[in-house]
Amino acid sequence: MENPEEKKPRRRTERKTTAKDNKKEKYTTKGKFKKSPDKEKYKKKIEKIEKPEPIRLNKFIAASGICSRRDADELIKKGKVKLEGKVVTEMGLKVDLSANVLVNNKIITPEKKVYILINKPKDYISTVDDPHAERTVIDLIRNATKERVYPVGRLDRNTTGVLLLTNDGDLTKKLTHPSFNKKKIYHISLNKAVVRADLDRIAEGIELDDGFIKADAINFVDGNKKEIGIEMHSGRNRIVRRIFEYLGYRVVKLDRVYFAGLTKKSVPRGKWRFLEEKEISMLKMGAFE
Repeated sequence: MENPEEKKPRRRTERKTTAKDNKKEKYTTKGKFKKSPDKEKYKKKIEKIEKPEPIRLNKFIAASGICSRRDADELIKKGKVKLEGKVVTEMGLKVDLSANVLVNNKIITPEKKVYILINKPKDYISTVDDPHAERTVIDLIRNATKERVYPVGRLDRNTTGVLLLTNDGDLTKKLTHPSFNKKKIYHISLNKAVVRADLDRIAEGIELDDGFIKADAINFVDGNKKEIGIEMHSGRNRIVRRIFEYLGYRVVKLDRVYFAGLTKKSVPRGKWRFLEEKEISMLKMGAFE
């Protein structure tokens, strides 16, 4: 006679394997991650991110901030570039970012691109290093970045206003080369009132020692005949001062308020800010005059 307290063992039933189980089994077996095509594909993507693709040698050189890609090509042609200790003259050569590259026997490395706009004060020299200068524009951004940046063009010692500093050689060439002639707007304070006839002469053009020059637009600022606003595309040295000196005026103050689409808005004198991504893209595309 069976003891009612004794329980019969339950009969184990087999369950059909489903598509969901097969998918699960593809990835896990006893808690271990199995290799799968998806994981291998993901792993390759990670490796690609961790190991950047090689880049052209001229781009590598330009990325160091010493020159543009076009100038880098010239350096390569002239045998001024060494790769892993050997002179290279082959154009289009690709190198790893970790490559040992020398230009004029000085080692270079690609840098992170930096773009800084400053509102330059008076008595600062627009240069990276000048043993005779008490203060340079680099002093204004001393703690802004570890990268070595350079002024894009120059503002003379007594000129204030918008100045861009960067280590992007290609962009510097695009903004300063005479063939591009980016728009600049200046606010000028003069030692005496300007007669309308002289404004008309500047608008029509005058002949200086280094050639013909004229303003794209010129007028009095708020009706003040000692205050002039002038728009130009020329990048010739001290061109604004020389125009007014030619006509018998002395520039008391010269302030650049606009350069290639950039302004000093919300940047106090002697202060700086990094460019926004949108501004950098617009400059590279040449969207501004």
